[in-house]
Amino acid sequence: MNKQEQTICVFGGTGFVGRYVVQKLAHQGYRIKVASRSPQSAYFLRTYGVVGQIVPVLCDYSEDSIKAAVKGCDYVINTVGILYEKGKSSFEKTHETLPENIAKACAKENVKKLVHISALGIEDSQSKYAKSKLDGEKAIAKSFENHIILRPSIIFGPEDDFFNRFAKMAKLSPVLPLIGGGKTVFQPVYVNDVAEAVKTAIENKEINATSKVFELAGPEKISFREVLERIQAIIGTDRAYISLPFWLAKIQGFFLSLLPGEPMLTVDQVKSLQSDNVESGKSPSLQDMGIIPTAMGLVVPRYLERHVAGGKFAASRKSAKV
Repeated sequence: MNKQEQTICVFGGTGFVGRYVVQKLAHQGYRIKVASRSPQSAYFLRTYGVVGQIVPVLCDYSEDSIKAAVKGCDYVINTVGILYEKGKSSFEKTHETLPENIAKACAKENVKKLVHISALGIEDSQSKYAKSKLDGEKAIAKSFENHIILRPSIIFGPEDDFFNRFAKMAKLSPVLPLIGGGKTVFQPVYVNDVAEAVKTAIENKEINATSKVFELAGPEKISFREVLERIQAIIGTDRAYISLPFWLAKIQGFFLSLLPGEPMLTVDQVKSLQSDNVESGKSPSLQDMGIIPTAMGLVVPRYLERHVAGGKFAASRKSAKV
């Protein structure tokens, strides 16, 4: 069966990672169903393929709607995830119950393979986020044999919520907080490499025999302080740093999480920062999947230019006036 005759269902296709996964798979020729509570919000994804190739479908994430979305699909991808709890959106529902129900639906509908996006470092972290991610992995393993777990580190890319967030903060705040002294180490991975890993997990028949879990990380380990220093160097700011002990950051996170809208910081996110987010070496990596990780320096400066005061051509305009 060629790719044009195979159907893939993507949960979370409108999200940061999901849209890159949809685009990558569409370019390979697969037919794609994008399961969403609001199908119209996924209409922009249809431009990633030819007419009729990408179809948004209604899914309220109930067991019946999940089963309906998965029905007739060869492969299923789950990219759904949240960074904080708010209202009815809980870690348990999103990271445990949903993956379990998707896995059960895959078993009932004879899906060939389920690829699930989890997170790196969850075995060592004490945060609710990490524990829910780990429980979700266990639920999948118990419910459906033909699965692959991908654990990415902090993901960077034009629409990311990490580098962009701190770039905005560097523009507006007189100081930048170094939570825990800024010593937490990350191994950021490019969103397009994560999408390539999803494609490889589907197409490489030997992957299942190698491992059920793969760690996705970039070529460079970098501390939280070094992240902020690079961001400032790119956007041209020179803010001072203030060290914020974990206990004090948790207090701040508690009050910030009470504010309406997206919180700048939560207690659980501070807990996540108390452990490094790097490859453990216990599971295969991107290189083991035949993928060469993309360096941050090749991508991050290009999209952070939008945060430069006066725009990316500000420096050339200043020199022209001189």
